[in-house]
Amino acid sequence: MDFSVLDLSEDVRDFLREVEQFLDEHLTPAVIDEEWETGAGHNRSFHRALGAKGWIFPGWPVADGGAGLDPVRCRLLESELRRRHAPSITKGTTSLSIAAVRAYADDELRADIVPRVARGEVCICLGYTEPDAGSDLAGVRTKATRDGVRWIISGSKMFTTGAQNCQYSFLVARTDPDAPKHHGLTVFLVPLDSPGVEVRPIHTLGGERTNVVYYGDVRVSDHYRIGPVNGGWSVLSGPLSAEHGIGRDDDHGLAEINPAGVTYYETLERLLEHTLRWAASNQVIDDPVVRVRLAQVALDIEAARNTPSPMGRVLASELLIRDSADMIDLVGPEALITRGEDGALEDGIIEWAHRFAQGTAIYAGTTEIHRNIIAERILGLPRHARFRSG
Repeated sequence: MDFSVLDLSEDVRDFLREVEQFLDEHLTPAVIDEEWETGAGHNRSFHRALGAKGWIFPGWPVADGGAGLDPVRCRLLESELRRRHAPSITKGTTSLSIAAVRAYADDELRADIVPRVARGEVCICLGYTEPDAGSDLAGVRTKATRDGVRWIISGSKMFTTGAQNCQYSFLVARTDPDAPKHHGLTVFLVPLDSPGVEVRPIHTLGGERTNVVYYGDVRVSDHYRIGPVNGGWSVLSGPLSAEHGIGRDDDHGLAEINPAGVTYYETLERLLEHTLRWAASNQVIDDPVVRVRLAQVALDIEAARNTPSPMGRVLASELLIRDSADMIDLVGPEALITRGEDGALEDGIIEWAHRFAQGTAIYAGTTEIHRNIIAERILGLPRHARFRSG
């Protein structure tokens, strides 16, 4: 691994200044405050502004709605968006699904959806999890029954984050109840303004908004089918692998080593920054015990950052859970005062990081699911055996 400092050319520095000016103009305090208040993971005006620059998918060719940026500029742009805490959850779910739309949708649907997604006019959520099918995605029970040139979709999806921001759901449904569970699935791009769709909010402990989405005999044209009938598992394999951080290209050495856990270790970085500031302002920074505990967090950040996915996703989550609790213990009871309340330390960031950490063990598949992925996909171990008594 090359740890040398990257020497940026003057034209790349000009690009970085362009990014900073753009964010100064569009990522306003009002946008950040809205995200704190709603946990929506999306701001429509900011997202549209990114689309106008071709920066939703900056590496795409200009002809496809991107900006044609090289890997260095893409990485700098993404780093600045993260550093300034730009709302990005809905952009992320759209990114996961659009690759499958480009690969599997028919020409007419692809020509309609892809340019509007690139411009920021259309967003897509993930219709995966169900009340009775969480990490076992192949166990979904939402049904799609063919009715001539249409499909009738019935069922419900849980934890559909960003549905309130999106025009479509990238939804997996069971189309053959008699087939083995991995072989009877089909994927649809369901318009969320269809009659029979109902989105209800769920507010999480970490402050994010997610949703339950009900599909009550929703009629969808076969035009919105993504990939072959009963071939949905193949369609899902790409988005699922990307979400788990498997099989990503290196992007000339500039790709995130731990893409699946990046939000977690960046939250840990944010926690450390604010705890350090608290320690300095309270003149405890020179206490050897305090310095050791803060140094441990700094070491954990580097360990999480440099551990490849999917191992890094597990490590980042577990370190964030552990270290956020330790920083609460270090600071004391005042660290539990929430943002906006009298006496909140560091605008409530320390309290928020601890609260957010608790959900990271289940996001994008539980840590247990990722351990299975590590065992089977990375270590080459056999799938778990089913033992029978007698």
